[in-house]
Amino acid sequence: MSSSGSKRTRLERVAALELPPSHWRRMLEVVGHRQIWSRLLLAFGLAVLLCVVVRGWAPPFEFRVGEAPSRTVVARVSFEDPLESQRRREWILRQVAWVYVHHPSGLAAIQQEWEQLLRAIQEGMADTDHTFGFSGHTPDSARMQQYFEAFRLAVLGSPGAEELKTILADLLAPYQKSGLLLHPLSKESGGHPDEIVVYPVGRPELKRRVKITQIWLQNPEPLQRQLEQRLAMAPDAAVWMTHWLWDRLQRLGTTLDWDKQATEQAQQEALEQAGSFQALWREGLVLAKAGQPLSAQQLRLLRLEHEAFLQQRSWTEALLRAIAVTGLLFAALVACGVYLFYKKRSLLKDLRRLGVLAALMVGTILLMQLAAADPWRAELLPMLVFAQMVAIAYGPELALLLSGVVSLVVGLGLGNTLGGMLVWLGSSATAVIQTKRIRTRTKPIYIGITTGGVAVALELVVQVVQNQPVWETFIWKGGLPWVWAVAAGFLMSGILPFVEKAFGVLTDISLLELTDLQHPLLQELVRRAPSTYNHSVTVGTLAEAAANAIGARGLLVRAGAYFHDIGKMLNPGYFTENQPPDEDHHASLAPTVSSLVIIAHVKDGADLARQHHLPQPIIDFICQHHGTTRVEYFYARATEQSQNENNGKNGSSVDESAYRYPGPKPQTKEACVLMLADAVEGACRSLVDPTPGRLQNVVQQITERRLEDGQFDESDLTLRELRIIQDSLIKSLIAIYHTRIKYPEPKPV
Repeated sequence: MSSSGSKRTRLERVAALELPPSHWRRMLEVVGHRQIWSRLLLAFGLAVLLCVVVRGWAPPFEFRVGEAPSRTVVARVSFEDPLESQRRREWILRQVAWVYVHHPSGLAAIQQEWEQLLRAIQEGMADTDHTFGFSGHTPDSARMQQYFEAFRLAVLGSPGAEELKTILADLLAPYQKSGLLLHPLSKESGGHPDEIVVYPVGRPELKRRVKITQIWLQNPEPLQRQLEQRLAMAPDAAVWMTHWLWDRLQRLGTTLDWDKQATEQAQQEALEQAGSFQALWREGLVLAKAGQPLSAQQLRLLRLEHEAFLQQRSWTEALLRAIAVTGLLFAALVACGVYLFYKKRSLLKDLRRLGVLAALMVGTILLMQLAAADPWRAELLPMLVFAQMVAIAYGPELALLLSGVVSLVVGLGLGNTLGGMLVWLGSSATAVIQTKRIRTRTKPIYIGITTGGVAVALELVVQVVQNQPVWETFIWKGGLPWVWAVAAGFLMSGILPFVEKAFGVLTDISLLELTDLQHPLLQELVRRAPSTYNHSVTVGTLAEAAANAIGARGLLVRAGAYFHDIGKMLNPGYFTENQPPDEDHHASLAPTVSSLVIIAHVKDGADLARQHHLPQPIIDFICQHHGTTRVEYFYARATEQSQNENNGKNGSSVDESAYRYPGPKPQTKEACVLMLADAVEGACRSLVDPTPGRLQNVVQQITERRLEDGQFDESDLTLRELRIIQDSLIKSLIAIYHTRIKYPEPKPV
């Protein structure tokens, strides 16, 4: 009996009672952990980076061609329209006549040659070769001889040489004064279309404006008409004179040279006289009316106004907005971190995988911003690819969460309303839901087609809600989301193997390839250890049904079951199923040695799997299918030997750890299912009379032992799911070991 002095009072007993820590205290303990702060720092850095990517310090430009603004848009600041200003400047410059220098010496030389010809005819010295010295061949020399004879008579008779000199001088006088042009001016498109400014060489003060039509000779017809009028009594002479003069003018070509310096000076003077030619939009002017679709010209003006508005903002306004956007993004990323903390803590602990996921998010946001440009508006394509990749690698829940974050970030960057983000998120959710089971190569394409239909419906609903002109752009706006969704499906179908390799995941397509019994490792297993092969196939059947019963990936468990015992092929004779009835390789071995041989098949199997490049999830099954359980048979033998050595005394000096598998314990529900299926299949195979009651008893005993041994502690398997696994295994075993009717033996003839 305790003394009265050792008794505690009621208050002391109450004070000594320690309650579990409160929720807030536990939260403070978690927040105070160093790893939590490093993850928060990573989230903050990512939020800053995303703010830079979407230019969070600047309000986004939210208008697009064909969309109707919900409000009348007025200019917030005054701004210049550089395109219109350039047009006005070009119009002013086009009114300026370009300046040319006139060189009349060529025309004077033609007049001198004409006078020499007339003198030679008068003196009787003009011969045929001299008179027909044209630059080109005449079409009819005989006819030209006739024309020349008429011309010679006109020189010697009427109207005479002096009159012919005067006639030629009158013809060339306008061109000697203003210049001659036989071909279009190479620079005339840049100046006044009808006029030029001409001055004689060396006399720039004598500039004069000249109509181009006055100096441009396109053919000899005007010359011939004038000569025929002046030589009405000798028409054949007029024809010969026309041919002669046109030949000399063609040799001359032009008498004008472009004066670039004078032209530029004239243009500058015209711009100065015009004063301000800039097109300015004043603050408060209406740029777009509510409910009216925006044209390309209106969109250009709205963009100019937006850029001018951004330039006039102060740095404090930009800083405040950047801080607000960064804070919003940081809060969204912290929410994702909280989800990872409770649902996917292994991902939160792995900085490398977190970095890959962050890089994938940033890349998707950049691609969406680039793809959002008119007229393609293809931002849905990278969004769907990102959502499906995350769903395949990390699960649909995280994919939906990150799709929401990406939609928020891109919406902040592009200025999309809630309706636009709803289209992205709804389409992503449709695609993510369908990625749970991808058993064929065409499945991503069908996902794209289905997602495209949902995207079209959501887009049209959003357009109606926002009072947009739906029917005017029904085909374009309704068809584009479907096109990009289908394109995302084809793209995912092509990159799916690379996604699996990059993230270390297995889709059902890869699992179906792994479960092909013609795999080289399985073929080697059936050759070296046929009973182990038969055991693996049976375990695969049991485990797949049990996994499907709890909603786990049955195909993954079956693939793991096929390969879980490949390590036994290195020493097949040391395993009971491969031993003949009258042989026991362990009879001469100590229990510890036998235990080492049995345990080694786990490490050997993992090494074989790595050598043959099996995926990491399959290697995990090989390492975890025994967990840290004991090799019961040899542990019992060692205990018995120890007791015999101690003369039957209780107690044992056997080191239990030497008889346990190295583990790790099963980390997933699928690994737990494989552990139980492997254990119960081997145990039931040793039953002499496998009745349903005995099968049920074996399954329950093995399950309870694994549960009491803590083999399921590191997985998220629940007791309810464990019960379902038990029931499935019992049903499958009863189906395998069901009784068969005994057929009568044939009677001898």
